[in-house]
Amino acid sequence: MTSTFTSPDWLMFGLYFVLLALTGWWINRTGAQNSQQYFIGSNRMPTWLAAISVLATAQSAATFLGGPDIGYRSNLTYLASLLGALMAAFFVGYFLIPRFYRHKVSTVYELLELRFGSAAKKQAGLMYLFGRIFANGARLYMAALAVSMMLFSDIAWQHLVWSVVLLCLISLLYSIFGGIESVIYGDAFQCVVYVAAAVLVLLYLWGSIPVDFATLLHALQHPPENAPSKLVLIDTRWDFSSAGAFTLYSSVTGLFLLYIASFGLDQDLTQRVLTCKNARQGSLAMIWSVVLVLPVTLVFILIGFLLHIFYQRPDLMAGSGAVLQHSQFSGEDITVFMYYVLHEMPAGLRGLVTVGVIAAAVSTLTSGLNSMASVIIQDLYKPWQQQRQAKTEAYYVAAARWSMLLCAGALALMALLCFHWQQSSDMPLLTFALGVMVFSYSGLLGVYASALFSQRGSPASVLAALIAGFVITLLMQPYLQTYYLPQEWQFDLAFSWQLCIGFACSFIICQLGKSSDAVSQSPLNGVAA
Repeated sequence: MTSTFTSPDWLMFGLYFVLLALTGWWINRTGAQNSQQYFIGSNRMPTWLAAISVLATAQSAATFLGGPDIGYRSNLTYLASLLGALMAAFFVGYFLIPRFYRHKVSTVYELLELRFGSAAKKQAGLMYLFGRIFANGARLYMAALAVSMMLFSDIAWQHLVWSVVLLCLISLLYSIFGGIESVIYGDAFQCVVYVAAAVLVLLYLWGSIPVDFATLLHALQHPPENAPSKLVLIDTRWDFSSAGAFTLYSSVTGLFLLYIASFGLDQDLTQRVLTCKNARQGSLAMIWSVVLVLPVTLVFILIGFLLHIFYQRPDLMAGSGAVLQHSQFSGEDITVFMYYVLHEMPAGLRGLVTVGVIAAAVSTLTSGLNSMASVIIQDLYKPWQQQRQAKTEAYYVAAARWSMLLCAGALALMALLCFHWQQSSDMPLLTFALGVMVFSYSGLLGVYASALFSQRGSPASVLAALIAGFVITLLMQPYLQTYYLPQEWQFDLAFSWQLCIGFACSFIICQLGKSSDAVSQSPLNGVAA
């Protein structure tokens, strides 16, 4: 099909790529000289810049498109989950980040080598790589779908391939030469782009609703047919089902664990704070990133609130609203925001939203590519190569660039696999791919808890804990329960509580291993940072 882009849309698109080229040239004008600079920026990144990079990495195109959907269908309780995030940021800032700096690691999994040996570092690194290929590949697929819909007005195979190639190419060109410094500066630019796009959409939507602020607020607080208020912030229900994933109790338990794993055990985010000058600045960067998430997330939720008024309250729209006729595009389910972009968005603003989706996707992809390369080189390839033959730092920088290229290819293949799987099977590969890092977190949390707060654990029990945490959490997924449980025994448990169970099982299994006397005296043991 022919693109529905008009001249103002293409102008916005062209302007973005001009700015992209200029900033990319400026950021990459001096390449990294050694692996330390390539992966942790020689510890010279400003705190505020690292905080923005963490924010941009955490918020993918899925957030850009899915955040308004949360506001459209639900209320403000998603924001309450940030209480768990803030608690986790302080925990990681006190217990983990100082240890990362003290032992001068460039990946978070190097820390396990002090307690359990090199095998544990490799096992954790491989678990991360496995999860990140699936998770970031799925996010790439979702972003490519949106880009294809907006650029080509369809999701034909060839157009999806072009969209995947476009996103991967931008990400590679932006980050492959300068390493993590390029990624962090690029994250700041992409973050400004997609937040600006979201704010402009919010203002446009607000202007298209013909009521004053007081009326709008009352409509959100008192929806028709006695529906619950959309302004509820704290949910104190004891609900263990998926509908209760963002209750207060879930936020301070399962989501607290989730954010500990995300901030402190996932190389994708933790690598950003390892680029700061010292542990204190790294910890502050992590905390400030959570503070910055609050207003940005609120913007996306408010867009969803206004879309709810636009589509569900014709009594307030005075004939200027629209009807949400269906939520599919060429057979593909889409969010309400995507529907609005395709059917209601004016020329120029549609191009800006397309740019926003690309910016959000690129900020996540560049971070993922560099962090995956750091694990491949620092945790897997470099130790193996050093046992065989000494190599120069220039050699490892070149190897890192090739590994980024390899990772981009893997993510592209995973994105295209998601497309074929969804077209030909009812099995929810995309659901699995998006949740795979949560499954991985169960084992990583159990292993790190054993490493930090006990003197037990062995290389064998670490491997068993990593596998058990993944498998136990995976088996609790509804789409797998149908294969091994009778219908009357199947259950719906929120992912936050699944993580609690997976973590507890993993920790117990890791504790079954007995460490050697040398390991039990490791400087990693003990609570003090």
